Amino acid sequence: MSRSLRAMVLLAFVAACGRGGGVGESPDGLNDACSILSQRPGYLRAFRATERKWGVPVHVQMATIYQESKFDSDARTPFRYTLGVIPTGRQSSAFGYSQALDGTWEEYLADAGSRRARRDNIRDATDFMGWYMNGSRERLGIPLHDTRNQYLAYHEGRTGFSRGSYNAKPWLVRVAGELEARANMYERQLRRCG
Repeated sequence: MSRSLRAMVLLAFVAACGRGGGVGESPDGLNDACSILSQRPGYLRAFRATERKWGVPVHVQMATIYQESKFDSDARTPFRYTLGVIPTGRQSSAFGYSQALDGTWEEYLADAGSRRARRDNIRDATDFMGWYMNGSRERLGIPLHDTRNQYLAYHEGRTGFSRGSYNAKPWLVRVAGELEARANMYERQLRRCG
């Protein structure tokens, strides 16, 4: 085999394996909080740091990240298409674990975050969520353990939540209920695995 052919085969192999199990990919077993945290110990450190700083319980953070990104650090919204085939950009600027929008992320950076914070970093993403949910508690009176309403405010924005915009979206109300059930499941599992 020639040198150039070997180099191309090696390059193709490295490219195919480059993301295996690394950052960006979701851990296995997303229905098991203990499994998630055993695969990604850094997640637990991030969740606990956010709980200490902002008061948002670990299970609420985990359920919200599950819903927003399935624990994929590179999660983005789907593309929009014209005529069904021509991509015209993404549905929104949401990105990363927390699916923070550009404008809200900039507000967070100016108010509470480090200028070097990144949405694809679990510690920064959970800190953002803590900051946002704490703001929803202060402005809207939503308790930090109220997964359902915290998520509705997170998804719709605080103004949308206060207007009740979610009431016109039965699918979102259903998702918020499912998210609450997931948070309760994660809470029970976390008690079991410590």
